[in-house]
Amino acid sequence: MSDRKLSGQFFDAAIGLLQKVRDEEAGNIEAAGELLADAVAGGGRLFAFGAGHSSLPAQDVVYRAGGLALMNLLVVPGVVGVDVVPATLGSALERVDGLASAALDTSPLRAGDVLVIISLSGRNALPVEMATKARALGVKVIGVTSVAYATETKPRNASGTFLKDHCDVVLDSKIAVGDAELTLDTVPAPFAPASTVVTSALMQAVMATAAGALADRGIEPPLLRSGNVDGGHEWNSRVMAEYGDRIFYRH
Repeated sequence: MSDRKLSGQFFDAAIGLLQKVRDEEAGNIEAAGELLADAVAGGGRLFAFGAGHSSLPAQDVVYRAGGLALMNLLVVPGVVGVDVVPATLGSALERVDGLASAALDTSPLRAGDVLVIISLSGRNALPVEMATKARALGVKVIGVTSVAYATETKPRNASGTFLKDHCDVVLDSKIAVGDAELTLDTVPAPFAPASTVVTSALMQAVMATAAGALADRGIEPPLLRSGNVDGGHEWNSRVMAEYGDRIFYRH
């Protein structure tokens, strides 16, 4: 089997997942976008969090050309991507009880805000505790996860629950347990994960929905423009000046 054929199989798998998410999660995407629009219109702030590779789709919507300027990254040191050494420490921290509470206690999150929590499995202590703690603070929580894990695996946290059990809106990425789309007789393990592709698309679909919902209400969406187009920096300076008290990545 040629590498080219494998690449085509991966694209086919990713496209199939994107189509499934588009068709089956349309209502939840709409609901998530409306939650973001509600927060923007009501003076709230927007945050996104993910641990490990689930941090990538969260980072993708922060300070992003064409994205909402009010989307901030909620950072828990040691679990953002693979920026710690050894990288396995980040995975271990996801299972530490109390870490999410400590992070939220020192964050700017408050009632009326919206927090998007991205966790493929949704089974570890960090995302579950973050969701429960955030909702107790009066924060609306959007969970982006694979619901399949809740039926095919066991929770790995003291509550015995999954992220999906503690959200105002759940977006199901439809990713199979193990996050690998391809197999080959000559390769001993499944390979080619698609969770980043699908989850990033889900996040951008929610951002687009929120922008449209704000426009429908007569509110100009606080969008950023590329700094590499004429007038982009001036546009962004205006937006950041208007919404500066709700943008935390500038400080």
